Amino acid sequence: MSEISAEQVAHLANLARIALTDEEIGHLTTELAQIMHAVEKVSEVATPDVPPTSHPIPMQNVYRDDVVGASVLSVDEALAGAPERDGNRFVVSAILGEEQ
Repeated sequence: MSEISAEQVAHLANLARIALTDEEIGHLTTELAQIMHAVEKVSEVATPDVPPTSHPIPMQNVYRDDVVGASVLSVDEALAGAPERDGNRFVVSAILGEEQ
C-alpha cells in the first residue's frame, strides 16, 4: 500500500492555498491514506476485462407519447397563489438585467 506523509499533505494544502493546523494535517494524512488504500483495492479488481459502469444494472430511458388532455386546473385556480399576475400570466422579476 502506498503511504502518504504529513509533509505531502502539508504540501498539497499549500498548493491548494488551504491553511491547516498540525492536528488537521495529521487527521487528513490518515484519511487520505484510507482513501488511497480503497482505490488500490478497487484497482485490484478493475481489470481490462471488467467494463466500467456507473450503475450496477443497465439503465434506459422510458419514453411515452405526449397526449394532449384537459387541464385539471382552471386559469384562476392555477394563478390563485401567485403573488402577482397579468391577465392569464404569472408576473416574475426580470433576471440578468433584462428589461421586458
